[in-house]
Amino acid sequence: MSSARVEKLLQSMTPAEKIGQLIQYFYFRLPERGDPSMVPPGQVEAVEAALAAGRAGSLLFVTDPATSNRLQRQAIAGNRHGIPVLFGFDVIHGLRTIFPVPIALAASWNPELIEQSQAVAAREARAVGIHWAFAPMLDIARDPRWGRIIEGAGEDPYLGSVVAAAQVRGFQGPHLGADEHIIAGPKHFAGYGAALGGRDYDEVDLSDQELWNTYLPPFKAAIDAGAGNVMSAYMDLNGVPATGNRWLLNDILREALGFEGFVVSDANSARDLAAHHYAADLTDAGARALNAGLDLEMAILDPAFEHLDEALENGQVDIERIDTSVRRLLSAKEALGLLDDPFVDEQAAQTVLNDPAHRETARKAAEESAVLLRNENDLLPLTGIGSVAVLGQMANSKRDTLGPWIFDYDLEETVTVLEGIRAHAAGLETPVEVTYAPGVPSPVRLFPSMFDMWGDGSKTDENFDSEAELSRAVEIATAADVAVVVVGERQDMIGETASRSTLDLPGEQLALLQAVVATGTPTVVVLMSGRPLDLRWAEANTPAILQVWYPGTRGGEAVANLLFGQAVPGGKLPFTWLRHVGQVPMHYAHTRSHDPSKQDRRYWDEESTPLYPFGFGLSYAKFAYSNLAVSSSSTPVDGVVTVSVDVTNTSGRDGNEVAQLYLHQRYGTASRPVRLLKGFRRLHLRAGQTERVEFAVTAEERRYWSAATRDWVLDATSFDVWVGGSSTADLHTEFTVTD
Repeated sequence: MSSARVEKLLQSMTPAEKIGQLIQYFYFRLPERGDPSMVPPGQVEAVEAALAAGRAGSLLFVTDPATSNRLQRQAIAGNRHGIPVLFGFDVIHGLRTIFPVPIALAASWNPELIEQSQAVAAREARAVGIHWAFAPMLDIARDPRWGRIIEGAGEDPYLGSVVAAAQVRGFQGPHLGADEHIIAGPKHFAGYGAALGGRDYDEVDLSDQELWNTYLPPFKAAIDAGAGNVMSAYMDLNGVPATGNRWLLNDILREALGFEGFVVSDANSARDLAAHHYAADLTDAGARALNAGLDLEMAILDPAFEHLDEALENGQVDIERIDTSVRRLLSAKEALGLLDDPFVDEQAAQTVLNDPAHRETARKAAEESAVLLRNENDLLPLTGIGSVAVLGQMANSKRDTLGPWIFDYDLEETVTVLEGIRAHAAGLETPVEVTYAPGVPSPVRLFPSMFDMWGDGSKTDENFDSEAELSRAVEIATAADVAVVVVGERQDMIGETASRSTLDLPGEQLALLQAVVATGTPTVVVLMSGRPLDLRWAEANTPAILQVWYPGTRGGEAVANLLFGQAVPGGKLPFTWLRHVGQVPMHYAHTRSHDPSKQDRRYWDEESTPLYPFGFGLSYAKFAYSNLAVSSSSTPVDGVVTVSVDVTNTSGRDGNEVAQLYLHQRYGTASRPVRLLKGFRRLHLRAGQTERVEFAVTAEERRYWSAATRDWVLDATSFDVWVGGSSTADLHTEFTVTD
């Protein structure tokens, strides 16, 4: 129910004024580094004219507090009722303080840290006048060729749900409108991560059981956590564009999942109903989107909702449907306090943006997100060495350290891997000499990134001498005690419109790695990526591999702390790490098949197992699991079984471990996956410490949607239980569910 104040406003507005509230415009004021030719001509002027005419309810891409206040004054002056605009922005993994990319935060398996990270992002965003984040992205991604895998939490609906709720709590705080918080905007509803071939924007074809059991749970978790907004997706879902899909936006989102906030389109996706050849023209597109359940259209120019006046006249929409959407948007503005105080304190903003505590949180997040994939003979942490060679262009690239999907960052305060290692090495009791060479030219995309308008493209010096630089890299690696080779994908090679047909290391990076290993110097691979890359050669030929993702503002400090042992890796993979692109798609939660003995023989020319399983991650500490038990060997269908296990740090140093619980239903109404994650706990254990960990397996954790009944079911059946440090855990017990 809306407030009396909102209802009074609504009753006093004309249809044209109401329609104006349903339109959100991009406002492209590029920084000096940006390319103005990438902005549509007249875009800024058209937006300011819409503000003056009361025909805009929201703006995005405004991050300067003075500009926010100026535009807000224009909006209020141009609106007969003085209704302010709502400012949104892509606060994906930080605003000024840049955190590790979302897939990295998921790899921390630490919901408290994730919540804290997004609370920092929200505080900075609100300080500059942003009211709403187009995040978190909740799309399950099981095809790593899809570039937007980097924005989500990986392949698993349970982990994705826990991460989703943590992000919503971080952005919004204890309630919508909480001080120093913003509206969370989960996206993209729904199924976008299943684009055919991993090709961004391509259609999606999902069975109902996949939709309900895999792709919708993170959205349900975000809605239950109080998310105030949901964004619809670009693509066709089972033949119907998501933004014009009433079954999706009404029957599922509102009725089945209980969402009560407002729905925004992705960029131009209401207009694009005509491009899909789903709507006849823009008037038809606007009417179809509104009637399907869309409340606010995000557009660059000429929104479809600008044609709702005509649709209202000819009976394609009715005023009651328009009122419903306006009511939702006015209620959001009221909850944020904008109807009373729409302006931002321009002086206070800089204090918030410069808060050193934010940078410390970012460093901690980068340390906890890193995943140690290999550490033969305990090469890491580095001790007792006199020199280290740091190699690779990405080692000294501030922009790549931050990762994609950021716009209001500060390069000067960003710490690269090279800078972090140099600072750490110089501060040791016995200083370590650090040398550096880029080795090979920076790899480049076949076509520019859509974000090149921001001047973020990764570029190589045209005078780069490839032969001489590779020789220099080999020379300094030969002279060093240890070589640290930083490889991966440049930041513009992943994200939106950044899908790939291969998972190879781009450019000549493998050649650099092979040349360095050939010197005989012990080699550590530091990998920057947001998806699994082909590491078969590195796994077979290098002793240590550390996945650091794109670690953010203080990423270099975090990586140095990890390499030298001041921090201990504890991250776990949020996806299955394939050996080769030909294995796509591969995820751990597959069904058993009629011949499980041949599960690892699906390909005759390549191993059918992943290079690293879901949930995998090493540590400098060692852990053992024992004394696995269930509270009861049987339970009724609606009962709860408590699973408990001892986790012991068997090493001589403190460390972090993620204890993971997996279930398998042996028989029932449908075939169920061989394993499903149903609980986890991140633990910090001192050397020699044992902690007893408990997991409650409720009816909710055993419930699933069955294609046989086309409904949710709870079976009386038997369950296998495994607990351990990855999805291949072998410590096993079982219990039975009875009628």
